[in-house]
Amino acid sequence: MTQTSVLEYSHPDVLVDTKWIEEHLLDKNIRIVEVDYDSQANYYLGHVPGAALLEWKKDINDDLTRNILSPEKYAQVIRRLGIDHDDTLLILYGDFNNWFAAFAFWVFKYYGYANVRLINGGRKKWIEEDRPITKESPPITEGTFKLLESFKPNEKIRVYLSNIKNALVSRRKFQIRLVDVRSPAEYNGDITAPPEYPTEHAQRAGHIPTAQNVPWAQVLNENGTFKSARELRDLYEAKDIRPENEIITYSRIGERSSHTWFVLKYLLGYPDVKNYDVSWTEWGNLIGNPIEKHAKTGQEIPEK
Repeated sequence: MTQTSVLEYSHPDVLVDTKWIEEHLLDKNIRIVEVDYDSQANYYLGHVPGAALLEWKKDINDDLTRNILSPEKYAQVIRRLGIDHDDTLLILYGDFNNWFAAFAFWVFKYYGYANVRLINGGRKKWIEEDRPITKESPPITEGTFKLLESFKPNEKIRVYLSNIKNALVSRRKFQIRLVDVRSPAEYNGDITAPPEYPTEHAQRAGHIPTAQNVPWAQVLNENGTFKSARELRDLYEAKDIRPENEIITYSRIGERSSHTWFVLKYLLGYPDVKNYDVSWTEWGNLIGNPIEKHAKTGQEIPEK
């Protein structure tokens, strides 16, 4: 992707390219972090020199509450990365085309970290370009970062089950655009989880009523970089998803929806985009929640 196309984005500063990273590996004011679903198959086999590791399940989630990490644990994670203040440039990348790096980006923005970016193309592009890798974990001195006493998370970018259920029976349903970023097979109710994760599924298959299906991968080029702003706008406008709408993204566990949230919020600059991070693992498991499927005729069939 050329620099010109990147500058077409509403917030081009949220992306850095692999060449820039290689030229700034020794900069003291940046912290590069690899965020993986499977660190054993990726980080420990070789990573960007100087990159620290965050593991998705271990570091960004709370296993007991089925929630993102708490504010206190968030502050601990930032300190563990050697950060004193949020003016340090935090650069994220990872496996699965930046799924979990985008999820971490969303979490850090939810907790107010100002200076965070993604490597365009993620781990995939870095490896394919044969850029330097190492198996050594960098020595990091723990930082002194603390949350201010007045801290409050940014609830403008997060949505909950009750918000969606209430919207579906109110006048807001005409303004809201639900974006299901899963595969067509998941959206249509043919499968309950991607083939790679057959045990990580909900009890019921289908999608939230009124949701449009725009699979997350449609926003990417073959090398894992994001498509041009014009291509992205065309993709969403074809489904009547526009800047004037309140937009809610969801997936299965929140990582793919964070990826699409990033595209809509920062690359296209849509002003009101929220992530339903608990996503289908909550909606598809609750008794009585309305679910729709698509039959072969294309008609929607409610599942009771």
